[in-house]
Amino acid sequence: MFFQKKSYQRLQGKKAVDLTESLALERMQKMTLKGVGFELFYGMERVSEEILSDLYALAQEMAVLEKMKAMQSGDKINRIEGFASENRSVLHTAMRDQFSDPQTAPAAKEAAAQAAKELNKLKHFLSAIEGRFTDFVQIGIGGSDLGPKALALALSPFRKASRQVHFISNVDPDDAARVLEGLDLKKTAFVIVSKSGTTLETLTNEACVRERLAQAGLDAKEHCIAVTGENSPMDDTSRYLASFFIWDFVGGRYSATSMVGAVSLGFYIGFEKFLEILQGAHAMDVHALGSPVSKNLPLVSALLGLWNRNVLHLPTVAIIPYSQALSRFPAHLQQLDMESNGKRIDKEGKPLPFSSGPIIWGEPGTNGQHSFYQWIHQGTDIVPIEFIGFKKSQSPQDLLVFETTSQEKLLANLFAQSIALAVGQKNDNPNRQFLGNRPNRILLAERLDPFTLGALLSYYEHKVAFQGFLWDINSFDQEGVQLGKTLANKILAQFRAKRTGEKVESFPLADFFIYKITQ
Repeated sequence: MFFQKKSYQRLQGKKAVDLTESLALERMQKMTLKGVGFELFYGMERVSEEILSDLYALAQEMAVLEKMKAMQSGDKINRIEGFASENRSVLHTAMRDQFSDPQTAPAAKEAAAQAAKELNKLKHFLSAIEGRFTDFVQIGIGGSDLGPKALALALSPFRKASRQVHFISNVDPDDAARVLEGLDLKKTAFVIVSKSGTTLETLTNEACVRERLAQAGLDAKEHCIAVTGENSPMDDTSRYLASFFIWDFVGGRYSATSMVGAVSLGFYIGFEKFLEILQGAHAMDVHALGSPVSKNLPLVSALLGLWNRNVLHLPTVAIIPYSQALSRFPAHLQQLDMESNGKRIDKEGKPLPFSSGPIIWGEPGTNGQHSFYQWIHQGTDIVPIEFIGFKKSQSPQDLLVFETTSQEKLLANLFAQSIALAVGQKNDNPNRQFLGNRPNRILLAERLDPFTLGALLSYYEHKVAFQGFLWDINSFDQEGVQLGKTLANKILAQFRAKRTGEKVESFPLADFFIYKITQ
């Protein structure tokens, strides 16, 4: 385990840098990292060059670059030694491995070929339905919703004329009702996403949509598209206009660059623009795989996160994009990180004697400044922050107001918040004191476009994976979601029994709650 490594033991004896005394220009220049169109400014983290040296040594002792190679090669790293587990490859990177050939591993090559086949199917399908639909509605939950929705919102300025995408995820009937309200069903297609073809919430919402189509006198087969595993119950040409495949080696939260995201996004922004997302993601994949430790953007970020989590013992991370386009990106990253690294055992099934993944949360700036920044600046808890910013706006329409543009105001606030959190402010009035010394970093790019968004998505995927490698946990299963599902099915059986009179296994706690809502 990492805490037994010599480099980590050295870190335990290191004193964190006091940012209120150390934030000089020379430090900022040294602690800047560039790659794949991004700059990572981490001089506002409480690390010294000596601390960084130990963190880099820890990465080498934990062989994280070798583990990244094993992942991208298709080794079966999704497993717990000695216990029943998924025992799968982890090959979301192969979904975008269409633009160069860094891999020689057979499993990765085969997965990339499968992805290429589906992409070719999608290209021809989108061409065949040209002009037929104005709206796509994606029905899925978890990774089948959060990632694609975040990307679609981020790229709305790049959408094709007269096209819209919508998302239904919650089994709450109000979700579907609100999305369907006002849609012209004749011109709407529904993308149903479930790898197993058995996801309860998704199948329920699909049934609601099929009923609405029938009420409108429309053939649901001509309006429903399946994204599912090959030979799943949803892989049925008698019920769907088309089927596109996803595989067990792509986890839901890592699936936005697979057909899970490709179908709706390919319709919304066009097939070629979707390929640009894949190109950006692939460029970051290659960077994560081939860059040395100290030059590797997601790995350096992962190491800084480990320092904050396991040495400074800070339990949360706020991800704050200074971009309204990324308004749902923190929600996607919340699932990506917390479902991946919210684990209490290592890869041998042993309980962890240290903290693993942090709580992830966030909202766009500058809105957050008028919401929770009071707590961040002067609250009793310290929250590491990852800021995301862009030099230029997506929209070319930006006016001079008070002799500055809106984008300049946005960036001024981003940089001001980063500096203020680190440096603080002294004042004789304790109510106006800012203690500072609050760690943060800034990830800055030129402009949010499809390529940059793909690279940003991949950056966070690899940051999460690298931290899992450092903690020696399995970042690619999600057993923690299963217990609630099992109990929900037992409660549903009680609901059915009350309606049908059938006999089911007694579940007293379920009876208690059902009585409370039906009395």
